[in-house]
Amino acid sequence: MNTRIFGVEVADELRGIFREPTALFFSILMPVGFFVLFVSLFGNYGDEAVPRGTQMLATFGTFGVLSVTLMNPGIGVAQDRELGWLRAKQVSAVPIRLTLAAKVTASMPYAVGVLIAMGVAAAFTGTLNASVGSLARLVVVLLLGSLPFALFGLAIGFQTRSNAAAAILNAILMPSAVLSGLWMPLEIMPAFIQNVAPFLPTYHLAQLALGQLDGSAVAGHTSVLVATTAVTATLAAVSYRHARS
Repeated sequence: MNTRIFGVEVADELRGIFREPTALFFSILMPVGFFVLFVSLFGNYGDEAVPRGTQMLATFGTFGVLSVTLMNPGIGVAQDRELGWLRAKQVSAVPIRLTLAAKVTASMPYAVGVLIAMGVAAAFTGTLNASVGSLARLVVVLLLGSLPFALFGLAIGFQTRSNAAAAILNAILMPSAVLSGLWMPLEIMPAFIQNVAPFLPTYHLAQLALGQLDGSAVAGHTSVLVATTAVTATLAAVSYRHARS
């Protein structure tokens, strides 16, 4: 029964996202457009075994996935609160946890769409050099690794209105993308940015994804993301209780 209800909730969320062309633009077309621009600039930078353009599928892919999974669930919750729909859900027969899980799950197909589009762009620019298996692992890691960020988005959505949620989440995502080296190689960035990057969860998700392509160690990055998940889950739970009061 819960599985069927969950499916209905996910389908409803997917339709809601698709009906918003601006959300589709900022969630998919903008990150892919940025990727095409930056891969044309830095796709052949360096002489690593894994081409820089392929590495950028991990770093820019992190940005693309988070532009969907960080933004959409949080803004959706904020909109539901404004409309009173979330309060109605709280007293309905549908468990609220299913509604929230559906918001996060519905963002995943769009995140996959971003990654596929970036992979196609990398292939057309001649900078894609990775096995199907490593690319599949990259997709799975980025989707699973986006969970703590989706929880943080929900926490913001429980606390603010939709316009404020969008502004706050963008104000967090964009600087984090720059400081984590998601757009440009960290080695060409100023030293202070290179020093700041390891303190950001976005950096560790990108490095975890990069490990799927170049075989580098990922245990430390995984530990950071697990700890981040615990923190953001707590924030989301506290924020939800605040929104109910």
